Amino acid sequence: MSGEGATSAGPVDAAGMRVAIVAASWHDDVMDGLIAGALSLCEESSADAVVLRVPGTFELPLAAAVCADSGYDAVVALGVVVRGGTPHFEYVCDAATSGLTRVALDTRTPIGFGVLTCDTVEQALDRAGLPGSREDKGREAAHAALSTALLLREIARGPRLRP
Repeated sequence: MSGEGATSAGPVDAAGMRVAIVAASWHDDVMDGLIAGALSLCEESSADAVVLRVPGTFELPLAAAVCADSGYDAVVALGVVVRGGTPHFEYVCDAATSGLTRVALDTRTPIGFGVLTCDTVEQALDRAGLPGSREDKGREAAHAALSTALLLREIARGPRLRP
């Protein structure tokens, strides 16, 4: 299973940071778990978070770009795509991944990647942070976004001289 060897997704000191959690609307149970995990981490880290819903995973990059351009310190992108019998799965997964990567690089805004790409709904539920789930990808994505935002702030302050 994925997630083996992952770092702890404990809170970080993100007081005063503004975070947009951009979430797709498909698969309500999965999305509710992902959003709850992201919100929980933001709250524990003292970040101010807002949840914005888009129709599907394909729409995440555009919403993330507008949030980044609007001054959010970090964006957490949450979605789920379950493989079906057509190539649609590959197109949506590739578009979301490439689009969110482009947003992060073009805007220099950290994007927490919480898009589940699963073969079955059961696999998605197991990663959604729900009771009985083995992983909490919403929490992990929020942790990644906040940790990266803090690192970028440190880098912007300039190099530290060693004693």
